Amino acid sequence: MVELLTDFLEILDPRFRRLINSDARLEKLYTGCRWAEGPAYFPAGRYLIWSDIPNERMLRYDETDGGVSVFRQPSNYSNGNTVDRQGRLISCEHGARRVTRTEFDGSITVLADRFEGKRFNSPNDVVVKSDGSIWFTDPPYGIDSDYEGHKSLSEIGGNHLYRIDPAGGAVTIAANNFICPNGLSFSVDESLLYVADTGATHVENGPRHIRKFSVGAGGGLSGGEVFAVCPDGEGMFDGFRLDTAGRIWTSAGSGVLCYDPDGTLIGKVKVPETVANVCFGGFKRNRLFICGTTSLYAVTVMGNGCKTF
Repeated sequence: MVELLTDFLEILDPRFRRLINSDARLEKLYTGCRWAEGPAYFPAGRYLIWSDIPNERMLRYDETDGGVSVFRQPSNYSNGNTVDRQGRLISCEHGARRVTRTEFDGSITVLADRFEGKRFNSPNDVVVKSDGSIWFTDPPYGIDSDYEGHKSLSEIGGNHLYRIDPAGGAVTIAANNFICPNGLSFSVDESLLYVADTGATHVENGPRHIRKFSVGAGGGLSGGEVFAVCPDGEGMFDGFRLDTAGRIWTSAGSGVLCYDPDGTLIGKVKVPETVANVCFGGFKRNRLFICGTTSLYAVTVMGNGCKTF
C-alpha cells in the first residue's frame, strides 16, 4: 500500500514554490531495501528499475498497478542504471567491476570492464549522451569492503570519469582529477556535464560538491569548476538529475535538494531517509522517483525531467 507523507517541503527561495503543487504528497511506494540506488525509468513499459546493492538484487516497480518484483538476482551488486537511446538498460556492476547492457532478449552485453588491461574499481553511475557515447564514474566503493561488492585492491590506482565511444567501444578517461567521482548528468543541450565528487568519504575534509564541465564537440571536457557544495549537515551529494529548465535535483542527507541553474539552493523535498539517487519518469517526466536508504519514494512536480538519459 502506498503511504502518503505530508509536510515534506522546505521552500528556501520563491522560485521553488511554483515547482510543487499545493496538494502534492510524497509517496512511499516500497520499503525493504538495504541501500536503494540507481533508478531508471522505462516509458514504453511504464516501469522503474532500481538497485538494492547490499542485497545484490535489482527491483522493478510497475507504475500501472504499483506492484514491485525482483528484476534480477544476483545482480553483481549493481549500482547506477540508465536507459540508452534504444530503450535498453545500462548498468554499473560493483561486483563484476564492469558496465553492461541488457538486450531486449534479456541477454547481457559487457560494454567495458577494463582500461588498458586493468579492471575498473567499481563503476558507480552512468549516463548516455545523444551521440550514443556512454559516460560513467569509477570510485572505489565496491572494492572497499564486501558490503557493496568484493573487497579488493585497485588495479588502476585512481578514480576517474570514463567515456565509451559509440562507434568502436573504445574506453577513454574523460577526466582524472577527482577523489571519488560519483553521480553525473548532462544539461538539456548537453553542453554541460555535472559530476559529483564524494571524496570526503576517503579524505579528511575532502570534496562534497558537484562540478560543472563544458562539453566540446568531440566529447572533450573543459572547466570543472565547483557548481555547488553540499550544505553542512546534509552529508554528501550522490546521484542527481536535471529538469528541462536546467535545475538540478540532487540526493542529500535530508532528502532531495533543488538547485537553480545559477547555483542557488531553492528548496528541499524532505525524505525521512538519506537519499542516494533520483530520476524523472511518468508520461510527462514530471514524477520524481527517489531512492532512499531502504525505500522507493515518488512525488509529482511542476516541472519535467530532462530527456537526456
